[in-house]
Amino acid sequence: QVQLVESGGGSVQAGDSLRVSCTASGRAVATAGLAWFRQAPGKEREFVATISWGSSLKYYGDSVKGRLTISRDNAKNAAYLQMNNLKAEDTAVYYCAADPKARLSTARYAYEYWGQGTQVTVSS
Repeated sequence: QVQLVESGGGSVQAGDSLRVSCTASGRAVATAGLAWFRQAPGKEREFVATISWGSSLKYYGDSVKGRLTISRDNAKNAAYLQMNNLKAEDTAVYYCAADPKARLSTARYAYEYWGQGTQVTVSS
């Protein structure tokens, strides 16, 4: 079992930066691939980024490349999403997800565990 808790969301202005965090617990976390997804009102949940256990591999969705950066700290069982130059279209609930098989997939079905989400609102 893996438990994921997101934090750090909030309301910001366009162009601002924000970092959301994901704290993980459970035995499978040690080697799991971690990812961030987001879901805007009325839209499908969208892949944002994923990272391997050793942080050597990172993949990003096309809409966030160059502005959002995923990282993780295995000593703290945590993952982060640094978001710079935020835009109104980044407004969404951001979810942390874990895949014990560490496939680094962009597909929702590959992730077995999910957090409850944290709201990010960007005003233009």
